[in-house]
Amino acid sequence: MDRRQARLIAALSAYRLEEQIGFLLRMAHRHASLVFQNHVAVTELTPPQFAGLVKIHEHRDITRNRPGRMGDIDPATIQGVTRRLVERGLVTRAVDENHKRKLKLRLTELGREVLNASVPAALTVSEQTLKNLQRNERRQLLALLHKLIAP
Repeated sequence: MDRRQARLIAALSAYRLEEQIGFLLRMAHRHASLVFQNHVAVTELTPPQFAGLVKIHEHRDITRNRPGRMGDIDPATIQGVTRRLVERGLVTRAVDENHKRKLKLRLTELGREVLNASVPAALTVSEQTLKNLQRNERRQLLALLHKLIAP
């Protein structure tokens, strides 16, 4: 066995999947998603649908793709999310008067009701997801995650 192969074998034997950031983030995401499903399931919203409703509420009359950009959701996914929100009567689409090729999104009354019913559950999701951490650890984790994803 040559030196390169020996290094590769040593590296592989020292590698611990459970200590890798990607693995841990996926596990944390899976945990948070399960908590979300348990608490927000009553409204039948998926996490991307909830995020879309929040962003549409925050930025009334926004373009169709903007919620995806703000929530880091790819265009194909946000189009499907938007379509399902429209089909459920939670969001309306209208042509932008200033730019006829753009569609604007707006919450319907039902969309506002569903969002209002979902927010307390979403806050519970955050609380339950972070329940094993002390208050200062929660702040530190959130600050580090913001730093990690900053451009």
